[in-house]
Amino acid sequence: MDTRFEWQEEFSIGVDVIDKEHQRLFKIINKLFAFKEEEKNNEWACQEGIKFFKGHVVKHFADEEAYMVSIGYEGTEQHRRLHKGFRENTLPALEQELEQSDYSSDTVEHFLAVCAGWLIGHTLTEDLAITGKKIRKWENLLPGEELTAMKKVIVQLVFDMFHLESQMISDAYNGEKFGKGVYYRLVYGAGKEEEKQEILMVFEEKLLIETVGKVLGLKTGKLDAKLVHAARYTAQQFVGRLLEHFPTKESYKLKEENLLSYEEFQKIFEKETLQVSFLFNTGAGYFAYCTIAPHLLEKGVGTPIEEENAMSEVEKYLMKREEQEVINQKKKVLVVDDSLTIREGMKQLLGEDYEVASAESGVAAIRTITLNQPDLVLLDYEMPVCDGKQTLEMLRSEKAFADIPVIFLTGRRDPQSMIQVMPLKPAGYLLKNSKPAELKKEIDAFFAKQKA
Repeated sequence: MDTRFEWQEEFSIGVDVIDKEHQRLFKIINKLFAFKEEEKNNEWACQEGIKFFKGHVVKHFADEEAYMVSIGYEGTEQHRRLHKGFRENTLPALEQELEQSDYSSDTVEHFLAVCAGWLIGHTLTEDLAITGKKIRKWENLLPGEELTAMKKVIVQLVFDMFHLESQMISDAYNGEKFGKGVYYRLVYGAGKEEEKQEILMVFEEKLLIETVGKVLGLKTGKLDAKLVHAARYTAQQFVGRLLEHFPTKESYKLKEENLLSYEEFQKIFEKETLQVSFLFNTGAGYFAYCTIAPHLLEKGVGTPIEEENAMSEVEKYLMKREEQEVINQKKKVLVVDDSLTIREGMKQLLGEDYEVASAESGVAAIRTITLNQPDLVLLDYEMPVCDGKQTLEMLRSEKAFADIPVIFLTGRRDPQSMIQVMPLKPAGYLLKNSKPAELKKEIDAFFAKQKA
């Protein structure tokens, strides 16, 4: 079989006991991929293999935690909590999915892709941080019990206020764009020293139309000033009720609010330290709820909304959105490649004429496509864990994504590789070693042909 989960030197953290166990877990996943590909029924082998993998994961987590304690690693508790989340939430949910589907090929694929993706991401961030090779990304999140309690309250509030059943997609939302969004910032202060906390809420436009818009009897199916004002006050009610569930000595009061563009939101999100970062799917649309460490916005990023300027600020905000929508008429291109150099190179090459997003793996690509569907995917053929062929298979298996054009961006163009993917109807092949001008010309020609 093709190697799906190849050990790379960048995965090594330099601790022998941890590196060896990582390599062992990689091998187990590769064997499970092999079981899945067998023509004959290997359901029993998959079941036993998955149990074996789970057993090794649990043991590895315990060994790793013991090592962190032995060296006095300051991030041990945070790291232990991430392990616990995978062990007690992610794995059981995946196992339930496997059992309900009788270990169907698709759910086994999903199990392996999620486990492999989690293991790679965890190794390249939190595990490398043990030896100081990386900075811990989520070191300032609230304790796990508080996050769990907050998640439950949010889910209940969404149901109480909008009669929608919410599902948490991520408890480490990284600021990705999803559809047309409304980005709203609230700053609350409490106590004599005015201790502040900032809350960022992101609403998919269609969610606001389906909830607040319906209450208002909105007929147009698009945002207007009345809907934005109503959404502001609804969001304030939501946050107020949430804060009531987590009382402090001093009650928080709203001090400032801003409507932001995605670029302004992203700038804050990348700069600040997060305490809470949830992403939910309500069935009617996505929304994110983030609490950020109390730092003031940079001057000029978002105008505070006061009673006297609320009307004009909302009007300005809607005008900016209309202007941005003209800009956003650019075709959206998703570059999927495990090489940062390739991803950044394609962004620079295409960024002037297209809205370019990127994903470092097949699993990340599926997530990105789910949140913000592109007009074209440039897909690397050779990637660890989930290669280009597997990624395209997953896309074609989903009705909503089945018709998304995919061009393979590859370092090889041998006939056998092309024959294997022909049934999946790729839109073409581009060689990575082509001159940038030639790549750009081919992509421009693809969209010109599509338009014609």
